[in-house]
Amino acid sequence: MIGQIYVEKLSPNPAPECPPLPIIFIAGAAQSGTNFLDTPDGRPGWAAYFLSKGHTVYLSDQPSRGRSFWYPGQGTIGYIGGPDSVSDIFTDVQNNGNEWPQAKLHTQWPGTGRIGDPTFDQFYRSQLQFQTDRFISEEQNAQAYSALVDVVGDCYIISHSQAGAYGWRVGDMRSDRVKGIVQLEPSGPPFTLRPPFGTDPAFAFGLTDLAIGYSPSAGVNASNIETTIEPAIDADHNDCIMQKSPAKQLTNLAKIPELVVTGEASFHAPYDYCTVKYLEQVGVDVEYADLGKEGIHGNGHMFFMEKNNLQIADRVYEWLKKH
Repeated sequence: MIGQIYVEKLSPNPAPECPPLPIIFIAGAAQSGTNFLDTPDGRPGWAAYFLSKGHTVYLSDQPSRGRSFWYPGQGTIGYIGGPDSVSDIFTDVQNNGNEWPQAKLHTQWPGTGRIGDPTFDQFYRSQLQFQTDRFISEEQNAQAYSALVDVVGDCYIISHSQAGAYGWRVGDMRSDRVKGIVQLEPSGPPFTLRPPFGTDPAFAFGLTDLAIGYSPSAGVNASNIETTIEPAIDADHNDCIMQKSPAKQLTNLAKIPELVVTGEASFHAPYDYCTVKYLEQVGVDVEYADLGKEGIHGNGHMFFMEKNNLQIADRVYEWLKKH
């Protein structure tokens, strides 16, 4: 059996009389469903928060990761990096001002964020091997989580980081069932990788490596999509790759409202605005929670684990209630 996923269902007890839609969480690279349980320093995580609001929560491990067994011969298994690398991009990023200018604003990770600190060591223990072939990973995730949506029914998806593309693929494949997508610093920005994960062209379909529906058609391997570079809005942000006008419009994803959430100090801070601009360009009803501009300060890429994680959960919950 390949491409299967382990799924853990958590239900509120007692169940509310008029329950809100369930939430499917999809964790990012090298992470698992445990990301959304308690935080590494033992505080309540987002699973408990959304359970307290009446949502049934589905936590899962991506195909070929953690409790979703990898079968040899299916792509290549790699890992996110050693403790210093993980610290630099996730937990102690304020030392990376030369990499991205907002890094110096990071204050919310509990503890030093370095090896030897109990909270960091607990977080690092949770890092897993994962499928490094982006195309195999995207397709297996799209199929597996679409199958989960078939079981769950109408639902919301909350995707983090690498899983952004997978959330978009599932929304494209199940636009009648997915009623809202919350993207926590999603993969991207459109059409490219950015540091610390590379600078190569990627995401040929703008948001994904593999096909999603556009009108007029994007063509085989997105051969009909033409792009242009738009200058950065200021020195703290990257330039954006957008479609040339007139832009092709998303056919299925445009039916689903979206929220994009970005931490003030994360490596995503320079470019997530490009993702939001692209979603607007292709017809998506998208709201941008740029946390620093909203008065929620000091967060890195793992903000749902950080000291103010429940304040950010409140922000997401308010959006869910609107939709």
